[in-house]
Amino acid sequence: MARMSGWRRVVFVALGTFASAVGAGCDRAEQGGSATTQASRRGGGFTLAVIPKGTTHVFWKSVEAGARKAADEAGATIVWKGPLKENDRAQQIQIVDEFVAEGVSGIVLAPLDDTALQRPVANATAKNIPVVIMDSGLKGEAGTDFVSFVGTDNRRGGEMAGEELAKLIGGKGKVVLIRYLEGSASTTEREEGFLAVMKKHPDIQVISSSRFGGPTAENAKKLGLSMIDTLREADGIFGSNEPMVLGVLQALRDKNHAGKVKFVGFDATDPLVQALKKGELQAVITQNPGRIGYDAVSAMVKKLKGETVPPRIDTGVYVVTKDNLDTPQMRELLGTKAE
Repeated sequence: MARMSGWRRVVFVALGTFASAVGAGCDRAEQGGSATTQASRRGGGFTLAVIPKGTTHVFWKSVEAGARKAADEAGATIVWKGPLKENDRAQQIQIVDEFVAEGVSGIVLAPLDDTALQRPVANATAKNIPVVIMDSGLKGEAGTDFVSFVGTDNRRGGEMAGEELAKLIGGKGKVVLIRYLEGSASTTEREEGFLAVMKKHPDIQVISSSRFGGPTAENAKKLGLSMIDTLREADGIFGSNEPMVLGVLQALRDKNHAGKVKFVGFDATDPLVQALKKGELQAVITQNPGRIGYDAVSAMVKKLKGETVPPRIDTGVYVVTKDNLDTPQMRELLGTKAE
């Protein structure tokens, strides 16, 4: 059996830990106390709440793996809990409020909405529970309203996507932008970066840039099918995150148009890497999700120990193509093995 490397190995450990935790659920209920209290008893140190945007996408499994690795190294305990879908702002706010009430040592949060989560974060800060923001921004000032922002330079990632797509279509033609959700700071920054590059190319016409795919690949597929004529007219497409790319790609497959239009996506999950190998995608802009989780938890531990934490920690962004997919750097980043 091929040996696993990089963050992929840690993902399996994280999933195993999760399965064990589920199996112990009845014992916890008999012992009494919250999940956070029980975790604190086991960990004997800092108890950190780590709250993703959602819990279904592959991206968040890698973030969780990195977060757990950092916690293990620091002797801290994390409680991983987030909404099922990435459009449930109310549930994410409720989760933050619950952890504040339980009195965790600190909170690491990927906000679903850069405005709606301001109040619960301010409430945590007022109760001396520090908050590190990861992956997607929150309105406010790092170092004052929250400890630090840890994540990708998303605007630069969107610019890189625009530059790559412009090159693929020879600097001229029609392009389509598939947006994600209103209020999602990370994807909005990518979309704005992409459009800024398109404006630099007078021979490129953006024929659609106002359609939002929604929280899941299924929603994005429905959008793709509803605008299939526009997609067929396009020379290039950009999707601003994993579910948008996967959903629109499925729509193109259903209509026998996959691979016939230049397509650049964001997030190099396994399904998108396979599409890249098949020529259905020409490039993906990838973050380093394992590092996002790792650096965010590490920053929180430093804060709790009284150490200085920079207001922003950039975790990197990269262009992956079929040509560089099997280079040592990309294999390490994606946790894959050369074939």
